Amino acid sequence: MNELTRIETTLKDWETDQEVRWCPGCGDYAILKAVQRTLPQIGADPAKTVFVSGIGCSSRFPYYVESYGFHTIHGRAPAFVTGIKLANPDLDIWMVTGDGDGMSIGGNHTMHLLRRNLDCQILLFNNEIYGLTKGQYSPTSRRGTTSPTSPGGSVDRPANPCAFALGSGARFVARGYDVSKDLGDVLVAAHAHRGAAFIEIFQNCIVYNKDVFDDFTQKKVAAETQVWAIDGEPLVFGAGKDKVPTRGLALDAAAMALKVVDITDGDWQAAGVLVHDQTNRILAHMLVELEFGPFPMVLGVIYDDPRPTYDAAIAEQMQAARAKGAARNRGDLAALLAKGQTWTVSGTAQDPI
Repeated sequence: MNELTRIETTLKDWETDQEVRWCPGCGDYAILKAVQRTLPQIGADPAKTVFVSGIGCSSRFPYYVESYGFHTIHGRAPAFVTGIKLANPDLDIWMVTGDGDGMSIGGNHTMHLLRRNLDCQILLFNNEIYGLTKGQYSPTSRRGTTSPTSPGGSVDRPANPCAFALGSGARFVARGYDVSKDLGDVLVAAHAHRGAAFIEIFQNCIVYNKDVFDDFTQKKVAAETQVWAIDGEPLVFGAGKDKVPTRGLALDAAAMALKVVDITDGDWQAAGVLVHDQTNRILAHMLVELEFGPFPMVLGVIYDDPRPTYDAAIAEQMQAARAKGAARNRGDLAALLAKGQTWTVSGTAQDPI
């Protein structure tokens, strides 16, 4: 994407005249506000910004952002995003999807968007349930989730969106949650990344999966259950006296795995706590695969290591083709179509066939 000219806007400039219609208390409200606050911060231009969604509660998003937008079909938002970006590389594209839309029917489309590394921001709202279609269990639902389609409890092993993204070749992977004060920072970092930036956002479905993330999002437990990955900073958590971290993540060399270690008097280095390196792909895999419960939930920018984008490569290829065609005087489409084996059908409508 060419560098966009920053313009001055306010939150009000990004609010539409449409009534925001989600269930009262839905986490989508908080995510919408976080995005609308972020857009002025990054100097986004409504005339060059596009929000694209598939189908689901999250996919109502384009109606509520004062910019261009497409509410597309189930699971196919990545295909629309790709077409839009290739047609106009100067547009700033945000894709909004859910755990059902993006990880089930649209899983293959999401995979190809990531592996191609198209320059866009991908917001995957994960509420671990199908909300719009009345509470069936989704690809990310936990084992034992009871729903209309799993009355005896789901026996599926849930998909891990961030692990999926890394496995698909994503070069930017992050996590946040709906009411987090730090979600905006994650969105800013995603926008600064050139390429496909994947952000999993835990979102509370107030009706069908209420408070499922309370075990790490509630303020009273957050310090003990969250690790915020910040490049160059130790992976620490826990709140001791004066909020000094009491635990951290270290490498168990024998097991080639991460482990939780205790920190004495704030000396995380003596405890062997790892410093986060957002360009370390192996570390990113280890962090997103940690099982919550024995381990804290890892949030923030987990991986950020840019590489050339698909849209830039296509643009270069097209430019080279045009230059080659111009040099050989082959800009005539009719002449190109007529080249090679051609024939003319003669006769009239009365002639036998």
